[in-house]
Amino acid sequence: MAIMNFGGVEENVVTREEFPLSKAKEVLRDEVIAVIGYGVQGPGQSLNLRDNGFNVIVGQRKGGKTWDKAIADGWVPGKTLFEIEEACSKGTVVQYLLSDAAQIEVWNRVKPHLTTGKALYFSHGFGITYKERTGIIPPADIDVILVAPKGSGTSLRRMFLEGRGLNSSYAVFQDATGKAFDRVIALGIGVGSGYLFETDFKREVYSDLTGERGTLMGAIQGLLLAQYEVLRENGHTPSEAFNETVEELTQSLMPLFAENGMDWMYANCSTTAQRGALDWMRPFHNATKPVFEKLYKEVASGNEAQRSIDSNSKADYREKLEEELKSLRESEMWRTGAVVRKLRPENN
Repeated sequence: MAIMNFGGVEENVVTREEFPLSKAKEVLRDEVIAVIGYGVQGPGQSLNLRDNGFNVIVGQRKGGKTWDKAIADGWVPGKTLFEIEEACSKGTVVQYLLSDAAQIEVWNRVKPHLTTGKALYFSHGFGITYKERTGIIPPADIDVILVAPKGSGTSLRRMFLEGRGLNSSYAVFQDATGKAFDRVIALGIGVGSGYLFETDFKREVYSDLTGERGTLMGAIQGLLLAQYEVLRENGHTPSEAFNETVEELTQSLMPLFAENGMDWMYANCSTTAQRGALDWMRPFHNATKPVFEKLYKEVASGNEAQRSIDSNSKADYREKLEEELKSLRESEMWRTGAVVRKLRPENN
């Protein structure tokens, strides 16, 4: 483990250089990794583990779309693909990668198979942090660990196939065997992490829920829509409004500050753009920080978690979710986006 300095603050970090894949395979040599769930994180993590040479099986409800997707990805029923309970029974490491709502629903079927010495692995701190609400309380004689890739399972898989890694956080909630640290780092390397930084279950879920509702998804959509609407209301065409709001951001500027930081991106823009950005940064910060403070308080209090549990447990949740996503998809801004994407040079 290395101690790295981030902006003057020291943190524990594990890199692929100090904990190479060969070491990870040695640590997990006798383990059977059962990946439970094949929705958002399951495919990317299981396929990366399989391609890296680990002993992996998948547990999923038979007969659904994700069962068929697993078969299409090369998992073989009765050999590497099983019903959830059977996979949990066979696995020495159980990667619990169902949605938060499904984790609550299935927990009583999984828990009996978590026998002494096994490891229960999460990629989100939700179930454990809010255990009074979720009912997910692991046995005391197993390891409870977390590897949380900082991105979707799709991104994890794409970057793996490109020879890159997606950074992940790691945490040990319960070390019953004395091997929890080696297990969690080996799994983090195995699923395709770029580097691993230390956290705990509570900090992971607090930051994750804040980020998803904030700059990663909720806030960015709100900001984009507000600017798009103002441009349209002032006579700009859909194409012009979308290009100035979304296309230039995602295709030109984001790659620049991802590469070398925001200051470098600013330095590669016109002096007029630099001046305006520096002047307007503070008003946007002052306007949005109270919203982020309110959001964090709602996450920390458990209110946000409870809203998610209540909403996701309703019988018609999927139908209502699709209605909301359809409304987003069919809005003028994103219908314009579909046309703009088709006009990109790589698509012609």
